[in-house]
Amino acid sequence: MKLFDVYPINNITITKALGSYVWDDQGQEYLDLYGGHAVISIGHTHPHYVKRLTDQLQKLGFYSNSIRIPLQEELASKLGDLSGKEDYQLFLCNSGAEANENALKAASFYNGRKKIAAFTKAFHGRTSLAVAATDNPNIVAPVNETDNVVFLPFNNTDALKAYFSANGNEVSSVIIEGIQGVGGINVASNEFLQTIRSLCDQYNAVFIADSVQCGYGRTGKFYSHDHSGVSADIYSMAKGMGNGFPVAGISISPKIHSKHFMLGTTFGGNHLACAAALAVLEIMEQDALMANATKIGDYLMQELKGLPNINEIRGKGLMIGIDLPEHKKEVKKNLLFKHHIFTGEAKPNVIRLLPALNISHKEADLFLEALAIELK
Repeated sequence: MKLFDVYPINNITITKALGSYVWDDQGQEYLDLYGGHAVISIGHTHPHYVKRLTDQLQKLGFYSNSIRIPLQEELASKLGDLSGKEDYQLFLCNSGAEANENALKAASFYNGRKKIAAFTKAFHGRTSLAVAATDNPNIVAPVNETDNVVFLPFNNTDALKAYFSANGNEVSSVIIEGIQGVGGINVASNEFLQTIRSLCDQYNAVFIADSVQCGYGRTGKFYSHDHSGVSADIYSMAKGMGNGFPVAGISISPKIHSKHFMLGTTFGGNHLACAAALAVLEIMEQDALMANATKIGDYLMQELKGLPNINEIRGKGLMIGIDLPEHKKEVKKNLLFKHHIFTGEAKPNVIRLLPALNISHKEADLFLEALAIELK
């Protein structure tokens, strides 16, 4: 049997990793500034993380949600403390798409409505509702097509107000990434997020903050939406939540009440997933990683301003997009194969930086030096 070939991949096999570095099967070292789509939040094979998982696996790796799992309660408490959402409720699942799927369902259960407001260039995942709310025709199969989702222009407050003025009483939820990842590292303005909050309050719609990529301390705040000073009704999270172990969840406002069998999962919140997620939060707190994300992110943004051949620099903290002119679109490939630095892309000419939150100044400088060479 062959693999179903859907990913354009680099012909590199990673066999070992530590901190912000990975090694291939030839022993070649690479600086990892992408972390497998923002997943590696505390660095590869962090010793506390490895010990947490190993200790848990030696006791109990899995049992279903048909029994009480105290680790889930511990995780909910720790997450509430670090995020500042102590009165919210946590539902655990397995992936970002599943988190957004359940967030959209919970919103519809809450107000009994069907309409979803999403935004141009949005990416919310590959399950049915998440795909329907994603503005990317490459992943929308005919079965995903629906009249229940409208795509409004991103960061256009007037268009948002006009849509709600005409349709507000039909809107179940508004879902938005605080910073669009796949869409190009586009930052939602504070005014835009504040307007969403105001309109959701006015029309009893649910504000869903998709924090799958832009959350979990990546921007220097726990959720990127926190920069706007408003609270969402539901926050979805995944990626950096488990540092590589599949775990995700939604943090739900106390105004939304649970009902038996309203949401469900087989593997979500299992013992190993909770151990991984707790290790991440413990390291984030112990090592002040949100403060480091701000410090190194600000440093990178400032230094990038001094480099040539950059159209625009977008982002916050350690979620940075470097928009390059068309004639420099090979820079990402050159960084990988000439300088051994992994980065991502949001589109062919946007380099996407999503390093571990404990990246150092030295590692940031290695990237800046290599990029400066390629941008000459």
